[in-house]
Amino acid sequence: MLIGIDPLLGPELLAHLRAMGHGDELVIADANFPAASVARRLVRAEGAAAPQMLAAVLALLPLDTFVDCAVCVMEVVGSAGRCAPIVDEFREIVAARSGPTFANIAAVERFAFYERARQAYVVVATGERRAYGNIILRKGIIVS
Repeated sequence: MLIGIDPLLGPELLAHLRAMGHGDELVIADANFPAASVARRLVRAEGAAAPQMLAAVLALLPLDTFVDCAVCVMEVVGSAGRCAPIVDEFREIVAARSGPTFANIAAVERFAFYERARQAYVVVATGERRAYGNIILRKGIIVS
């Protein structure tokens, strides 16, 4: 245990967060996401819900300010951009942890989301059971 570090962030995930560079992406995936077949690096966290993991990660990970949208989710299939209800919870967490400017979350078509996830630095597979509980975060920089 470490002071101030959420226990959901185990040593493997902490190492990946530290190793990520500016512009690298992290996927927090739900229990239905094909994480093992998509991930270049996979961290399993089946005991966590996606919103819990999002809050824990954003306590340490700065979001990218050099892109239009540093956060994206998977759109509901066949909905032309509509997002699942869990995205409202994601939006609240992102705004609370990273600021309201990051609450602009892009919806990405399912297969485009999978392709983007294949390029991500790490995928965190949670036990989230709600549909479309998937989110991609783009790492920013820390300014001293």
